[in-house]
Amino acid sequence: MRAIWKGAVSFGLVNVPVRLYAATENHDVQFRQVHRTDGGRIRYKRFCSKDGQEVAYDDIAKGYETEDGQMIVLTDDDMAELPTRSSKEISVEKFVPEDQIDPMLLDKSYYLEPDKTATKPYVLLREALEAEGRMAIVTVSIRTRMTMAVLRVRDGVIVMQTMLWPDEIRSADFASVEDQELSDKEMSMARMLIDELAGDYDPDEFEDDYALAVEALVRAKIDGGQVQQVGDDEEESGEVVDLLAALARSVEKAKAARGESTPAPAKATAKKATAKKATAEKTTAKKATAKKATAKKTAATKSTAKKTSAKKTAAKKKAS
Repeated sequence: MRAIWKGAVSFGLVNVPVRLYAATENHDVQFRQVHRTDGGRIRYKRFCSKDGQEVAYDDIAKGYETEDGQMIVLTDDDMAELPTRSSKEISVEKFVPEDQIDPMLLDKSYYLEPDKTATKPYVLLREALEAEGRMAIVTVSIRTRMTMAVLRVRDGVIVMQTMLWPDEIRSADFASVEDQELSDKEMSMARMLIDELAGDYDPDEFEDDYALAVEALVRAKIDGGQVQQVGDDEEESGEVVDLLAALARSVEKAKAARGESTPAPAKATAKKATAKKATAEKTTAKKATAKKATAKKTAATKSTAKKTSAKKTAAKKKAS
């Protein structure tokens, strides 16, 4: 695994340097949208809903839509003024009983690994959490935004789980479930069913049958030769292409601001390249013609020399 963040857990006067690793990964089956007839990938372009024009990547800004449907455009300067935090500290705010944390509040999970020099305080924190049956409520800044999280122990490793804010938990707004009168027999049958299915959780007993079925289906199609050969697209991603174009324009603007000459337009460059290629082809053709002519001349010279030598030999024999 590769660490995605480095910082330190601080509680009281104790500071534990740690590295953060993603504890989970998504194995959900991912499909691409493709053209049914030839398997080509489907690409999308960004268009403005008002003027219908395609919008370049560097012309896209962030917009906040109000409840009444108005759109507020936020510039880079506006975003720069927002409060952000880039602290590399996981600050323990308090230690709370484990049963006080509603599982619905828990979000993403990360493993914390201590630096070699901080193994002892790391183990101290781990053992204290387990012995007291508590979790640590912490604040941490990931990708410049501060969030709440908890530290807990799993299989001898401290795990940090980020938390949703309380207002991010939706209430059950459907009709409330009214109490019903239940007979002793009904409750007895329900308890009996629960006891019949009671057991310990074993993750090996469960498998993603959908993913396995998709894998088997794809393998069968490959074995049957039902594969679409799709070449590499010229535009792997609209965003990448537009970003490169934006960078190129930025470089040209910067050079122009300094009074430097900018590169020739693409069409002119293409024409020059075509002209160079044509010249090179002509030169190659001339060289080939010259070689052929030289070869013929050499062959003719050799043939004449042989004939002359043969005549001289014949004359010598007659004279003798």
